[in-house]
Amino acid sequence: MDILTLNCGSSSVKYQLYRWSEKRILAKGIVERVTIGGSFIKHEVPGRDSVKEQFECPTHKEAIELILKTLMHHEYGVIKDVKQIEAVGHRVVHGGEKFNKSVLITEEALKTFEELKDLAPLHNPPNITGIKAAMSVLPDVPHVAIMDTAWHQTMPDFAFTYALPREWYEKYKIRRYGFHGTSFLYVSKRAAVLLGKDPFETNLVIAHIGNGASIDAVKNGVSVDTSMGFTPLEGLVMGTRAGDHDAAID
Repeated sequence: MDILTLNCGSSSVKYQLYRWSEKRILAKGIVERVTIGGSFIKHEVPGRDSVKEQFECPTHKEAIELILKTLMHHEYGVIKDVKQIEAVGHRVVHGGEKFNKSVLITEEALKTFEELKDLAPLHNPPNITGIKAAMSVLPDVPHVAIMDTAWHQTMPDFAFTYALPREWYEKYKIRRYGFHGTSFLYVSKRAAVLLGKDPFETNLVIAHIGNGASIDAVKNGVSVDTSMGFTPLEGLVMGTRAGDHDAAID
């Protein structure tokens, strides 16, 4: 089974093609400058020279079509037929309180993502656009959404509730959501394997360190607290985010 994963941003589409039966990456890359002109693709195949080609992508649909064309290219492609792709996974930044695990994308799921876009106005709209584009190009395979926030839905209320009027949570859903969940999910399960422990008997503190950074507390295999909050701004100092600081500074 070959699985295509897509991460659609406002002006880019990252991709990776994974062969499940062999547990290996066949190819990965990114289409840059989608919708803004001067777009191009960077394509990498393990053991080969990387490829960069210019190709205008006025919408995410053209970007995804370009990715498929590149994956099937006679010279630097890795598959012969688009039918080899049997599933598509989509990274979705925000699932609010609606999703606590990955879900098969249906019309109902898409509607829910639309309803949640105010919680992640820079990320969810392009995620949705990319999903719709991919489903139009690959209509006969299952599409699955993996949310950054879903992992943290096991946090108890005293961990996700702010010391703010209760109405703000009830009316506007202002609470700590946490992010980087896809990373924390993998690391927690992998750490349990390396420790030789049952995942649900494993306690960890995980640090996701990159240009964006956060820390997660894991108790008995599930998230119980995290440093990021209502948005990814809260918590650790990051590449382009100040993290926690005294509000009086503002």
